[in-house]
Amino acid sequence: MTHTEYNKTTDNCPLRFVDSCRLPTQWGEFTMYGFEDVRYGQEHIALTLGKVDAQPAVLARIHSECLTGDALFSKRCDCGPQLQAAMQAVQAAGQGIIVYLRQEGRGIGLLNKIRAYHLQDEGMDTVEANLALNLPIDARDFNLAKYILEYLGVQSIRLMTNNPQKVSTMQQMGIEVTQRVPLHVGINDENEHYLHTKFTKMGHFAD
Repeated sequence: MTHTEYNKTTDNCPLRFVDSCRLPTQWGEFTMYGFEDVRYGQEHIALTLGKVDAQPAVLARIHSECLTGDALFSKRCDCGPQLQAAMQAVQAAGQGIIVYLRQEGRGIGLLNKIRAYHLQDEGMDTVEANLALNLPIDARDFNLAKYILEYLGVQSIRLMTNNPQKVSTMQQMGIEVTQRVPLHVGINDENEHYLHTKFTKMGHFAD
């Protein structure tokens, strides 16, 4: 599929490819692709390393933006360590893709995430805090990853995740998940209760 072909929003595809560039990192040189959700103006990216087009069982991570964890090194979640571990795993495999969706705070946004954190400081868990703010427990749209994977020619993945929703969504959208690769990293005293809540209330795999 060419860039020109993908810049159309037919067939209910909400994404428009914008451009790509080199991204040298401490885990090797990736190629970064930029996409715009034409409905909302949101920007999403994908990082690839090695050849992924038309390759079987590409190692992949669908990662939701977490400013506090990814960039500010927060210990309240495991997001930052998961992103780093995924990039390291792709480097070790010599091939793979990171789909990075700009869906902060499980889709509720950064400011609402701060409000939810405040309620968690007062004793609520992550599910209770969202509900107390009349917000969904998880508002993310993993369908977007399907369009990015398709653009990059990826139809079959080994998905690094603990979230069953990501697996089921990809399968329902026609992306074959040949293997779920557990990603349990970054566990500490600050996020132990948060992770326990994800396992017990949100159905995440504890492995």
